[in-house]
Amino acid sequence: MNLYSNLIREAKFLLRQRHLVAFFTIVFLLCVFAVGSGISETQTQLTTIERLIDKDTVDRNSVLAKQSDYGSAAYYSFHLTYAPPSPMAFAAMGQRDIYPWKHRIRMLALEGQIYETDSDNPELSFLGRFDFSFLVSVLMPLFVILLLHDLRSAERSAGRYDLLITTASKANSLWLSRASVLCLTLALVICLPLIIGALFTQASLIDAGLMVLVVIGHLLFWMGLTLWFTSTKIAAKQSSAQTASVLLAIWLSVTVLLPVGSDIAIDEMVQSPNGGEIVMTQREAVNDAWDVPVTDTWREFLATHPQWHGHTTMGPAFEWKWYYAFQQVGDQHASELSQAYRDATLAKDQLASSFSLLSPPMLTQRLLSGIAATNTAAAMKYEQDVRAFHRSLRLFYYPLLFNADKFDVDTFTQLPQFTISMTNLATKKEKM
Repeated sequence: MNLYSNLIREAKFLLRQRHLVAFFTIVFLLCVFAVGSGISETQTQLTTIERLIDKDTVDRNSVLAKQSDYGSAAYYSFHLTYAPPSPMAFAAMGQRDIYPWKHRIRMLALEGQIYETDSDNPELSFLGRFDFSFLVSVLMPLFVILLLHDLRSAERSAGRYDLLITTASKANSLWLSRASVLCLTLALVICLPLIIGALFTQASLIDAGLMVLVVIGHLLFWMGLTLWFTSTKIAAKQSSAQTASVLLAIWLSVTVLLPVGSDIAIDEMVQSPNGGEIVMTQREAVNDAWDVPVTDTWREFLATHPQWHGHTTMGPAFEWKWYYAFQQVGDQHASELSQAYRDATLAKDQLASSFSLLSPPMLTQRLLSGIAATNTAAAMKYEQDVRAFHRSLRLFYYPLLFNADKFDVDTFTQLPQFTISMTNLATKKEKM
């Protein structure tokens, strides 16, 4: 009952502090801006995808109507692949700013089509864009420090500290009550825009609830850290500015220095090829195929596609089946580098997960992007969907090309269509 009365008293006291009301209003507006800009970005991405889907279908149908053989149809047809943002992506854009979320691919060698867009610099994205996750992981600790760093020292400076301690039945409950009211109010002004945004995007209540829990958990960490430090004998001998400086140094260490340092360490620990190397390897193999004996191409192709062993006879003229065979061989030449790149990416992500245990802001960002499905795992899942779809295109065209089927435009009614869960489909077809 005493704690409840303390909370009520502190709440009334807070409402009389105009600077606190102004502070919480500013934080609320920042959260509204962060959520609003996130929703705007996700809506833009969804609109872009919808527009591209319509144009992709029209363009492909127009191209196919003009072709007279399957090789040309495969060559000139583009296929849109995409990874739409999740309903909670507005709160944490995560790796969507680094990894591509849309590709237009053809039935040519795939590695170049995937990695030629690998031009972003992750080193420039330590902290990320100003979205809700950035506000919660990077700025919210500053808000907590600003609110609580002078909880005791301000009373000492005003000469009220001894009186408050004397009149309070429990000194610790006094500071806990005051901090709880301040942090509860902060949690409300931060989480309210998030909840409204989740309702607007029709996000899962479970996902929205998990994000709220992450926000509260991060807030409680900094509240506990600040209360603990301000209660120590060291803080009792310091001014408010000195206490704030120490807390800001801790914030800087775990929010900026540790993430940057861990990223550098991870790059040293895990060696990885880059997208440019993969593209170059694939393109060199494709370009060299024009000059090497045809039998060399067929030997490498049949090593992975033995079912077409009796269908490689060629005349002196150009044949599309040979062309797509050396496109396949180009991917095979780059496959080892490509797999090493993906393995290294996942290994780096796993190490980053371990390092984040030392940095609450890093951990908070990773948890939020995980809930929003905008993390590295989601990006890798999209890449696998693209690869699965490309395999399904090859599985569609190879029988037409190698069996020399007569061209029939109605055949394209069976043309594979991209979905965001293509992986299992292509794998099953390959086993057939």
